[in-house]
Amino acid sequence: MQYRRFGRTELQMPVFSCGGMRYQYKWQDVPASDIPTDNQENLEATIKRSLELGINHIETARGYGTSEMQLGQILPKFDREKLIVQTKVSPYENPQEFLQTFEKSLAYLQLDYVDLLSLHGINTAELLDWSVRPGGCLDVARKLQAEGKVRFIGFSTHGSTDVIVKTIETDAFDYVNLHWYYINQRNWPAIEAANKWDLGVFIISPSNKGGMLYKPSDKLVELCRPLSPIVFNNLFCLSYPQVHTLSIGAATPSDFDEHIKVLPLLDKAEEFLPVIIDRLEKEMAAKLGEDWVKSWEVGLPNHEETPGGLNIGAILWLRNLALAYDMVEYGKMRYGLLGNGGHWFPGKKADKLDELDLKACLAKSPHADKIPALLAETHELLGGEEVRRLSQE
Repeated sequence: MQYRRFGRTELQMPVFSCGGMRYQYKWQDVPASDIPTDNQENLEATIKRSLELGINHIETARGYGTSEMQLGQILPKFDREKLIVQTKVSPYENPQEFLQTFEKSLAYLQLDYVDLLSLHGINTAELLDWSVRPGGCLDVARKLQAEGKVRFIGFSTHGSTDVIVKTIETDAFDYVNLHWYYINQRNWPAIEAANKWDLGVFIISPSNKGGMLYKPSDKLVELCRPLSPIVFNNLFCLSYPQVHTLSIGAATPSDFDEHIKVLPLLDKAEEFLPVIIDRLEKEMAAKLGEDWVKSWEVGLPNHEETPGGLNIGAILWLRNLALAYDMVEYGKMRYGLLGNGGHWFPGKKADKLDELDLKACLAKSPHADKIPALLAETHELLGGEEVRRLSQE
């Protein structure tokens, strides 16, 4: 395993982290006696495999159902000083609820402290305010830190780049968990800000939200050759020293196998990445047109500025991926979340276009005239049953 300095924490962070949202039994709390033996054995085998590989950062959250409780059956068996344990607790308007939720997390984990505590999902200005205002959740986290129950405090986010940068610039946090990978590089300014303020940078879900790369389209496989899409994306992300660790949401011990193939390639990025990226960019331009690729995002309104809350940017982005790389299954999964993702994936899908007048909100787009038809086309391609967030299942 290779390790990188995790910003101001000074922790030596493995370039992969063991994310804890896929091996648990339930997305809701249940009595420990309800957890099947085979499920617990699989979780423990997954953690053991992670540690055998040198992946000593184990990441979970109060929102991940039985994950913390099940980890509490295995983590205390290892040398505590060799583990980096992270959990996440969502901000609350009432900071006392934040404290009570954290105490439940720590009790489930059966640990005296966590190395990293994230304020989970600072996705909006309101959640940022709940976090950093005097007497808010951050002040509670600081008290926990003073009591030795937390070593470092960070935040996780699915929010807009503006919200992320604003949160980083409070200088209140030690690290950030955010989305950034080949198919979605919009948060690069946030990563630059994190480096300026010396925050650790953890990339959320690069193989799932980053394209469902564990079951890629045949076309994507061909475009990424000689690497697999997972290895390509890992190499792309880790070729930037500003990125410190990538989450592997392992469900079984074997889920690490494809990821670690990138390790011997980390000093060979220039040998592989330029050729593959050139191939991907040319295919996108060939399928969608160079002018569209260069300018499709120009002047687009956000969902709050759009009639019906339509998330035009997300819809057109998913269309691009579906048409250029045959990422239809991924597109359907993400598109189906619109209208059901809350502040984690905001905005609505294009299922009521006949009721909306988009002319005014698209006035600054060079493609204003054709976007309504493209939105309708995307709904036809990707529309279907609604998708629920995993934690809602």
